[in-house]
Amino acid sequence: MKNLPTYIRCLTAAFLASAMLMACSDDWNDHYESEKTSSQSIWQTIEANHDLSNFARILKACGYDKNLNGNQSYTVFALDNNTLTDHETDSLIGEYNRQKGKGVRDNDNTVVHQVVQNHIALYRHSVSEFSNDTIVMMNGKYEPMTAGGINGNAFTDKSISCANGELYQLAGRISYFPNIYEYLGKDEDLDSVYTFLKSYSVYQFMESASVPGEIVNGKTTYLDSVVVLQNSLFEQLGQINAEDSTYWMLAPTNSEWSRLVNEYSNYFVYQNSIAKSDSMQYANTRMAILRGAFFNRNANPDKAFRDSAVSTTAQSLRHGSIILLPGYVFYHPFNSGGIFDGATNITCSNGNVLKTTHYAIDKRNTFLQDVKVEAESYSAQDSIVDAVIPLTTRTVSSTNPWYGKISGNGYVDIVASNTSTDPNHYPMPNVYFTLPNLLSNVGYDIYVVTAPVTAYDENATADELLPSRFRCILYYVNQAGKQQTKRLKIFTNDPTKVDTIQVASDFKFPVTSYGLSKSPTRLQVWSNVQRNQTSTYSQDMHIDCIIVKPHEE
Repeated sequence: MKNLPTYIRCLTAAFLASAMLMACSDDWNDHYESEKTSSQSIWQTIEANHDLSNFARILKACGYDKNLNGNQSYTVFALDNNTLTDHETDSLIGEYNRQKGKGVRDNDNTVVHQVVQNHIALYRHSVSEFSNDTIVMMNGKYEPMTAGGINGNAFTDKSISCANGELYQLAGRISYFPNIYEYLGKDEDLDSVYTFLKSYSVYQFMESASVPGEIVNGKTTYLDSVVVLQNSLFEQLGQINAEDSTYWMLAPTNSEWSRLVNEYSNYFVYQNSIAKSDSMQYANTRMAILRGAFFNRNANPDKAFRDSAVSTTAQSLRHGSIILLPGYVFYHPFNSGGIFDGATNITCSNGNVLKTTHYAIDKRNTFLQDVKVEAESYSAQDSIVDAVIPLTTRTVSSTNPWYGKISGNGYVDIVASNTSTDPNHYPMPNVYFTLPNLLSNVGYDIYVVTAPVTAYDENATADELLPSRFRCILYYVNQAGKQQTKRLKIFTNDPTKVDTIQVASDFKFPVTSYGLSKSPTRLQVWSNVQRNQTSTYSQDMHIDCIIVKPHEE
């Protein structure tokens, strides 16, 4: 053949390859064309096979004999008695009954979820020579299935095409790989965080996915009732129970969780009259720990993740597609002192749990943030006295020198107005600004930021450029709901600049307004210019914003 012309050698090689391929294909077709068929249901077929007697015992003990004997289509990967011994079968049935006796529902029963549902898929899944698919098991797990087996476990016999699905026999058990939520429930060191997350879990009946049976007393019964786990916290934090998602979660151990709860609960003390105040304190304390601890890896590719870990909370606060609100982004998370430093990394079916005894997420980078109230916001203006109503909102032009130096490029004019019929009444305009989402027992510094008149009118007169003189008063409530007042000093601003004036230092509020639709905490900014002072001070005020910052030494 060495001396044959090139095209003859090629033709000969092609012929041989074709013949070999046809031979392989014939062998394959012989195998699959001779696939066994049965007019019986999957359950009847399993029950008649003595080699599957232990698997049948488990199915029947868990009530799945009824499922597999109905009209719904399934694919079952059965374990023979060499794989599933008598002793192991007895142990699994005993564990199923033990959990059932404690009131554990079947969807949460580990024998059902990790063994039975781990070997059954909805619908009929047959294989061919070219099969290379991923199928979803009844417990939601995704398993790779090829012509020869599933998840590395070989088929030991021809599949049986039954009346209601496909039946395969395996040489080994399909490994159960927990997702993040399931792992939290397995690790005793993480009981606390798991218990809190689980308290929001509910199962909802899915009528559209369930198999209807007979109508009894006017109501439809179901041969197969499909229920789906729903958890409102997963909607906020991340779908850590979903097999088609990839997350990382930083999870504090029980001792670290207790330390954080003891510290953070002081920040969420509500007044007694608030409905369910204890429940709000309980929930918000724990959410303060967990917000910032979930990371969607689809939004955090490997290279970017090492530089900065963007939490799901930061992503939900995203403006447009690129600008993040302050907080919930953690730089150099894997470095010494980073949030992942020292954590134990556990791989799960849908991501990773970072188990930590030292929770390095800084509260100043998450829930304990600055609060800024824009003075021009109508919702912030709680009450207006002796001033022209509505207050005039000024917008800083892009050509003005102050553009970009005033918060939101807007501020409010508070202009004196005497609406009294008393000729001796001298107006001192004042506005009550609502301060929302402040925490209890946190030392706060409070600032009033004023804007120069020239931010709106670059040709303002000398009279209009006089400084403002104002007093501030804090109004808040104690835990019993009683009104409290704190009179602060009189302050004077510099009218030639954006002036940030500190009006209170390290002030602690006894109750929080976090999450309330209406905050009881207000700051009154009150013009304090007497009749004989108008040549020195302006009655009018030009307020940019109110800033409340946690006090730092």
